[in-house]
Amino acid sequence: MQKIGTVVAAYAVGILFALTGFVHFEAGTDAALTFSKIQSTLMSVAVPLAIPLMLFNCDFKLWTKALPKTLWSLVGGIGAVLIAVISGYFIFRTPEVPEFNKVAAMMTGIYTGGTMNFNALGASLGVDKTVMAIVLAFEMVLTTPYIFFIIGGGYKVFRKILPYSDVTRRGRKDAEVETKDIENYRGMFERKNVGGMFLGLGLSILFLAIGAGLALLLTGTLNELVVILTITTLSIIASFFKKVRELPKTFELGMFFILIFSVIVASLFDIHSVNGGSMMIGLFVAWVMVVAAGLHLLLCRIMKVSGDLFCVSQIALLCSPPFVPPVVGAMKNKKVLISGIVIGLIGYAIGTYLGVAIAFVLK
Repeated sequence: MQKIGTVVAAYAVGILFALTGFVHFEAGTDAALTFSKIQSTLMSVAVPLAIPLMLFNCDFKLWTKALPKTLWSLVGGIGAVLIAVISGYFIFRTPEVPEFNKVAAMMTGIYTGGTMNFNALGASLGVDKTVMAIVLAFEMVLTTPYIFFIIGGGYKVFRKILPYSDVTRRGRKDAEVETKDIENYRGMFERKNVGGMFLGLGLSILFLAIGAGLALLLTGTLNELVVILTITTLSIIASFFKKVRELPKTFELGMFFILIFSVIVASLFDIHSVNGGSMMIGLFVAWVMVVAAGLHLLLCRIMKVSGDLFCVSQIALLCSPPFVPPVVGAMKNKKVLISGIVIGLIGYAIGTYLGVAIAFVLK
């Protein structure tokens, strides 16, 4: 499971439900309406609760320890995604998909930090759930083979293209970060972890309440964009406090909410909704992935970034930090683990903001 990632597995389960009709109620019946309300409620609260929980354990001070090569790889990766998204928007936008700018925003989010940013942008921008499901389906179909390619030995190809050495500043604290498990669900409900974990959940609920209150104050409604940006900002600030950062298993609890959201969204996929507009979305997703990866590779070649650092940067940006350790394990090169985690954490932090900016710029 860890090799493919729990989020990918959740998407697969949701799409399987959709294709097989495993969870299906006749349209217009009380059961269908009730089930739809339950889905909508879970989707509305899952992401706002997950964001703080997943950010609390993030040590953004690692940013200050990152080497120039790591910074170049991060900036190059994000720059490549932005170029790919903006160019792809003008190539593939179609009247059949209203507000294609929001699709571009979600692609910016998912390729600069992963599913959390994608979900946050989809919720905050009010993207149609069917469109979200279609984008997720295409993204999963294209990204999963890429992950398997890298883990299965593709990193050797990138080592030949980028034959540069890894230079890492190592220290005792760094070693602790390297050996710390990511997305390890063992012991979540042990007595020593439960108190701290639920304290983190309480903070998440508090931040959600603050975001909702601020949204009502500024807009008069529960504006999801205001709520999400407020929650993200408060969570990043909280992560700088050691006691918050050391709360146990908050990341895993946040991932639990993300998995719920992922299954529900993927289960909304309707094969009959795949039309000309859907195919343009698929081509757009493919364009973003291929162009972003190609440009990033070129920039890393220019800046003499190592092949292994390129691989972890790609995985951290395209998939999120939990996918980094399996790749590092496959490459047998722990020296790039911290760099990959740092890049993923920064992507988590700024991906939502970048996506919102793209949505408004391309509007």
